[in-house]
Amino acid sequence: MALGPGQVVLRVAGTAFNPVDVAIRAGFLQQEFPVALPHIPNYDVAGVITEVGEGVSNWSAGDAVVAFLPMTAPGAAAEYVAAPAGALAAAPAAVELADAAALPSAGLTAWQALFEHANLKAGQSILINGAGGAVGGYAVQLASRAGALVTATANARSIGRLRSYGADRIVDYTATPLPQAAAGRRPAR
Repeated sequence: MALGPGQVVLRVAGTAFNPVDVAIRAGFLQQEFPVALPHIPNYDVAGVITEVGEGVSNWSAGDAVVAFLPMTAPGAAAEYVAAPAGALAAAPAAVELADAAALPSAGLTAWQALFEHANLKAGQSILINGAGGAVGGYAVQLASRAGALVTATANARSIGRLRSYGADRIVDYTATPLPQAAAGRRPAR
């Protein structure tokens, strides 16, 4: 594998398959993400660094990492992938490395929504609609750790998980329409 300056080679432990991977691979997004077909898909990756390229000083062979790869570069649906060192983050130790591949794009989306766009601060209240999904679940965890009062919407099967993530209030949207929940009213019978 050709290793460029500022890159590392990862031995892939896991990757997440996202809907946009299908669209890129099918050639539907050529204007936004031009790729030469055939294209190796999957931009979310977790793995272990096996080689470090020129100019990379903050990572070493053996480090477990996650990354959101450039969407037009060869992806992680392979044994090994070259990744820009600037796209890496240390893999969380609390989960299996292969499972950590679900973190990069969903986690980054949640982080950007909360802290870059909504400018969330400790003590604020936030409603996270769709908290039972990947991005919503990360948003609940991040907002809770930031000290926000978190109200989450989800269905009944997600309630226990969202409580464990730190949601202060959970609205089962299948039982209580959101406008009624926001007003503190019970659903009509």
